[in-house]
Amino acid sequence: MELSIRLKTIIDVMDKCNNFVDVGTDHGYVPIFAVKHGICESAVASDINSGPVERAKKNIQNEGLTQKIYCRKGPGLSTVGKDEVEAAVIAGMGGNLIRDILTEDLDKIKKMKFIIVQPAQNPEILREYLYTNKFDIIKEDLCIDEGKYYELLKIRYNDDKSKLEMKDIDYEISPYLMSTRHPLILSYINYKIHYYNKIRLYIKEDTDISKERKRFIGDRIVKLEEMKQWLLS
Repeated sequence: MELSIRLKTIIDVMDKCNNFVDVGTDHGYVPIFAVKHGICESAVASDINSGPVERAKKNIQNEGLTQKIYCRKGPGLSTVGKDEVEAAVIAGMGGNLIRDILTEDLDKIKKMKFIIVQPAQNPEILREYLYTNKFDIIKEDLCIDEGKYYELLKIRYNDDKSKLEMKDIDYEISPYLMSTRHPLILSYINYKIHYYNKIRLYIKEDTDISKERKRFIGDRIVKLEEMKQWLLS
């Protein structure tokens, strides 16, 4: 079984563990790969919808792993008990929803050795939550799969963690990826600059709200250009 670039990025940052839950499992590829390659002993493949659960079940049966990977239907982390798994993968959904899943089951999150989150949209919302709450950022990564960028954060809850003082732009462009000069960070910043320039061109109204929006976008482009120049220096 060959994983997509996006899913391989998840596997590459996983630590060995006894078990984990894959929230939003879709086809069950991550737990199948992890169990087959000895990264974990067993897993829970979980999804809120029946279709993905049934697809995962079929793939798990085809791989002969029904005694090691258990399919469950339900939202977020409701499908596992408080001390049932050592880790979690939460991917394939928006940053808002991932944030909500973490906050709703924080008692379970606190017990885990690591959590890997990979938002499909709004990564800045999730990053702001993680940076300003009690989470250690173990690692961050970035990949591009079928023309779309995906950000990944490997985290762990830390009750002693102090709130970080961050700039607004830090939630959109990871300081970790900047400091490590990730191979894709420059192209990602260029993508963001192009994105904001397109939005600015489409704002035709002359209302106060439109003017404020243009000012925000202009300021954001300036900050992105500064980051770009730093990387090129």
